[in-house]
Amino acid sequence: MTRSKRPLDGVLLFDKPLTLSSNTALQKVRRLFQAEKAGHTGTLDPLATGLLPICFGEATKFSTGLLDADKTYRALVKLGQTSTTGDAEGEITETGAALPDEQQVSAVLRNFTGEIQQLPPMHSALKHQGKPLYEYIRKGETIERPSRSVTIHELVLERFAGDEMEITVRCSKGTYIRTLAEDIGLALGCGAHLRGLRRTAIAQFRLEHACTWEQLETMTLPQREACLLPLDCLLQDMPMLELDAVQVTRIAQGQRLAIDAGLPDGKVRLYGDGKFIGVADLAGRRLAPERLLSGIAKSAASTEQQG
Repeated sequence: MTRSKRPLDGVLLFDKPLTLSSNTALQKVRRLFQAEKAGHTGTLDPLATGLLPICFGEATKFSTGLLDADKTYRALVKLGQTSTTGDAEGEITETGAALPDEQQVSAVLRNFTGEIQQLPPMHSALKHQGKPLYEYIRKGETIERPSRSVTIHELVLERFAGDEMEITVRCSKGTYIRTLAEDIGLALGCGAHLRGLRRTAIAQFRLEHACTWEQLETMTLPQREACLLPLDCLLQDMPMLELDAVQVTRIAQGQRLAIDAGLPDGKVRLYGDGKFIGVADLAGRRLAPERLLSGIAKSAASTEQQG
């Protein structure tokens, strides 16, 4: 029997397991919560594990900031071997080159912090003429693609064992960790590929607060719902502004407000009676609604009709 889907709002920090694609993980979790609508915030490869925030219902409206946020990974890198895909999924080739010592590795890693140039891999979902690059490489075609700038905020050698090392990488959006592994191997002169990857943080969210599939399966529906974070957890970098009942009604009707908020220009998160209602743009003393909860707009429309 098919279970009915229901409206559900909130954010789940999910620990994606190995071999599942991000979309498959999303659909499995959505069915478990019996939710009408859900989306994830940033794809993880099937061979990668770790933090995958899943947004339910209205949370999907406010999730774009996580796509642009810094991310942190724990990566296992194999030295002395290259791969056709840059990771363990491809054909592995021994380079036969001499392996570096820990001091040499540490010295090279220092050169990969800050702003660096990366060539996006052909085995990626990056689009060319509307099609992902991996579709071209499957046909034996290689597409010319420009290098692009990414920022490595932090690169720490956590463990070194001769032909293998573990590193922690905190980086900007758009960074390919397997490309980073390959480039490090090239700089060391021994070649390298990515053997394992685990995302440990996105912005302020941490993997240690995430739920696994096994944990969610054993919970009742109310227990699962208790794991959800509120919608405004996605917007904690924005200043907050409390509106009175009249201002809430007006902005929900799409009106701009003249307001002395005492806040810098930019996006602000709005509250009415202590409850989150959406996001607006503040420019001087002008407040313009940008994205509001559906229930707020409906409530305002109902109030207007009654009036």
